[in-house]
Amino acid sequence: MSAVNDTKLKSVIFLLSGLPSHGDAHLWISIPFCFMYVISILRNSVILFIVKTDRSLHEPMYIFLSMLAVTDLGRSITTIPTILGTYLFNSREISLDACLAQLFFIHLLQCIESSVLLLMAFDRFIHSFIHNPLRYASILNLPRITKMGVVAVLRAMVIKLPLPFLLKQFQYCRANVLSHSYCLHREVMKMACSDITFNSIYGLFTKLLTVGLDALLIFLSYVMILKTVLNIASYKESLRALNTCVSHLCALLLFFIPEISLSLIHRFGEGSYPLLQILLGYSSLLLPPMMNPIVYSVKSKHLRVRIIRVFGK
Repeated sequence: MSAVNDTKLKSVIFLLSGLPSHGDAHLWISIPFCFMYVISILRNSVILFIVKTDRSLHEPMYIFLSMLAVTDLGRSITTIPTILGTYLFNSREISLDACLAQLFFIHLLQCIESSVLLLMAFDRFIHSFIHNPLRYASILNLPRITKMGVVAVLRAMVIKLPLPFLLKQFQYCRANVLSHSYCLHREVMKMACSDITFNSIYGLFTKLLTVGLDALLIFLSYVMILKTVLNIASYKESLRALNTCVSHLCALLLFFIPEISLSLIHRFGEGSYPLLQILLGYSSLLLPPMMNPIVYSVKSKHLRVRIIRVFGK
């Protein structure tokens, strides 16, 4: 009986799908995905290269930005290949093990990105609270930032590692057609023939413990930032302090709006708005890696000048 179950488990194949289209439309849809993939890889690689090679950028804000760039690179590399395979080559089949590996890394990197955005909110609070640059640098020094990054990765690993193992235990006997061109925990879970109550509760628990908790702490950080800034006597100083938060606020909107919208639709609008779910799914995975480098390059004159100088040479 065990051998039969193992054979069934190994032979499980999922079919990826995506935006509804016919004929050559798949090829045309793949063009913007190719563009987003190349742009995401190039821009985040440039950010990492500039921050690593320019010692004047070895400051807390840019180190956190490097962490964000690494996470965004990981998200692009994890998701875009199956998306391009689906639209460019009509390669829709994916094995159970490959699917579980992909969904693990998608959810892991999503959790790490949420943590990095929280750390960046903490950085903005310290920056607005402490006006002495030397004191600010001594609080957020490199060893302390490294420990924060390690804790963020370990937290994500501990919370997300059980997901593929829980899904691996199931038998899959339904029509294994996924509604996205990549694998997600909730999508694969719905394909199982077994009772998925525990998995559903655990999935909700992980979402609340990561994205939900981080969003709450970020909100509280900005309440404290606003309170601190409003206590500054000079209007110009207050405006300058708030201006340093604009890039981070844009990154927060790019990450949390699609993520929270998608979670709400999954929980309360199951089966409705399928096209909206697909578009929000792509937005949550593809927009932050492509847009974050632009947002920070535009708003940070220091970074923008260094990028222009390097490519000017």
